Amino acid sequence: MQRHSCLFVYRRAIMNNPLDALKALKTGNAQFVSTVEQAKPLTTAIEASAMHEAQKPFAIVLSCSDSRAPAELLFNQGFGALFVVRVAGNIVTPAQLASIEFAVMSFGVPLVVVMGHSNCGAIAASIDALEHPEKPVPDGLQPIVVPICSIVAPLLDSPLKGDRVALMNQAIRDNVSSAAGQLRAASGVIKERVASQDLLVVGAEYNLQSGVVDFFDGLPM
Repeated sequence: MQRHSCLFVYRRAIMNNPLDALKALKTGNAQFVSTVEQAKPLTTAIEASAMHEAQKPFAIVLSCSDSRAPAELLFNQGFGALFVVRVAGNIVTPAQLASIEFAVMSFGVPLVVVMGHSNCGAIAASIDALEHPEKPVPDGLQPIVVPICSIVAPLLDSPLKGDRVALMNQAIRDNVSSAAGQLRAASGVIKERVASQDLLVVGAEYNLQSGVVDFFDGLPM
């Protein structure tokens, strides 16, 4: 498989409109996909003085810790553009929620993206835990696996049970939608700003093979 590099350019994008922020991420992702296809060399254009300025990210991204899913590269954004919170399985824990609330309150960020990805190991581990209860989940993994299991369990009672690929795909999306719903419901700060249309919380899935990020949850009608 040919190894590609990505164009990584510093961008100081300041915007307060949720739809403009979402459009910027979609445009950046399209540029990322195009850059990968053209195999352009990695370049860096960072103004040293900008690194000392107060941050003003235009989007918060809650994503999986998977090393293949770096949000800044996927959306072709540079230093200061995104406030990224990463945890295996892109789940919402008190620490993740607090980090997101901090960014919303401190920086007035207009967009929150919960981004899962294809072939997620945390999702696979949760399915395995449910399908093989005789194999105990290590204590260290339980804070990740247990919340996801509650989302995956209903799928094992559906026709998807016999199709591992379809089961994985649906579980990834249901997990994203659940996390996005938690953010909208669990935080008074977020609920208030969503209600006033100053904040948009959406769910997305990054495809590891194509590079495309599909925004599918919480989009305005």
